[in-house]
Amino acid sequence: MKITNIKTFLVPPRWLFLKIETDEGISGWGEPVIEGRARSVEAAVLEFEDLLIGRDPRQVQDIWQTLYRTTFYRGGPILMSAIAGIDQALWDIKGKALGVPVHELLGGKVRDKMRMYCWIGGDRPNDVGRQAREVVEKGFTAFKMNGTPELAIVDSHKKVDDAVARVAEAREAVGPDVGIAIDFHGRVHRPMAKALLRELEPYHPMFVEEPVLPEHLSCLKEIAGGLGYPIATGERVFSRYGFRDILEQRMVDILQPDISHCGGITELFKIAAMAEAYDVAIAPHCPLGPCTLAASLQLDFVSYNAFIQEQSMGIHYNVDNDVLDYLVDPTPLQIKDGYLPVLTGPGLGVEINEAFVEERSKEGHSWRNPVWRHEDGSIAEW
Repeated sequence: MKITNIKTFLVPPRWLFLKIETDEGISGWGEPVIEGRARSVEAAVLEFEDLLIGRDPRQVQDIWQTLYRTTFYRGGPILMSAIAGIDQALWDIKGKALGVPVHELLGGKVRDKMRMYCWIGGDRPNDVGRQAREVVEKGFTAFKMNGTPELAIVDSHKKVDDAVARVAEAREAVGPDVGIAIDFHGRVHRPMAKALLRELEPYHPMFVEEPVLPEHLSCLKEIAGGLGYPIATGERVFSRYGFRDILEQRMVDILQPDISHCGGITELFKIAAMAEAYDVAIAPHCPLGPCTLAASLQLDFVSYNAFIQEQSMGIHYNVDNDVLDYLVDPTPLQIKDGYLPVLTGPGLGVEINEAFVEERSKEGHSWRNPVWRHEDGSIAEW
């Protein structure tokens, strides 16, 4: 089998799809994308074309090493996201060629279903109590919310009080047994994070995500040490090498690598195994489309330390199109009572509706994250 062609499709709301075609008529799909930099990743994918055409797509490990190690300047969000989407598509081809889901190729499932969570509250969180009750009524046992809008590096304690009040509202709405994840989104700088992390403890978060920006992870042992709930990070870490120090220094309790950013199935499999050696959980980051979600689930089904999976159905970013719109049959990714049953279809386990992808790619997108400013006019972290 030989790779004959690669195609990319920029589709709403903010995704990039990749199709790899072969001379045996088997094609694979993936999502190589960084939110807000889809065209940059697309260019990186196309620059890998000469290393892909003519290769046997079933040689997934060697192709991964070729794409990674023959790039002298390697790593980072753009290149690793390009490799990630290619890798997903190659595993999709291999599974389809053998007639089995990817998790069978990785040793077989360790669970029959995966616990899922959803989002509430929006970018500037509001009305969280009502939304929390609604998602629990739909069967979810956990949800995530942004902890706060923008915060200055040193801000008023009222901002902390407001953030805590929103979490208290959500907890009161759903009771003690529902998991509440609180995403700081890198918006909270170290001086404010110290206070906010401490104030949240009475509400027993399932975890707090990105309590500080990735470049300041070294302070986590100081500001989060002794807290009675887990700390999570990892969506902006792009390879096993980036996670090595996080694990060795016992910075967090949960890793959140993104399978469309961290090098794909091949690399996330290794990251999950590294985390297990340190008794650290994984909860893959996934605010993207159906290929990313399906690929993440394939890893969840073989990773003992995977405990919950993010997904973006109905998220506030998904304007015009949503995750299930791009599938021929949405059934495999339909969540039941807060869980998603094991995927049984070949490859990634989902069938992309190519005609619809082509139609929506005519519109494409130019999604960018908002640019926020503080009251004094300085740039705020989004």
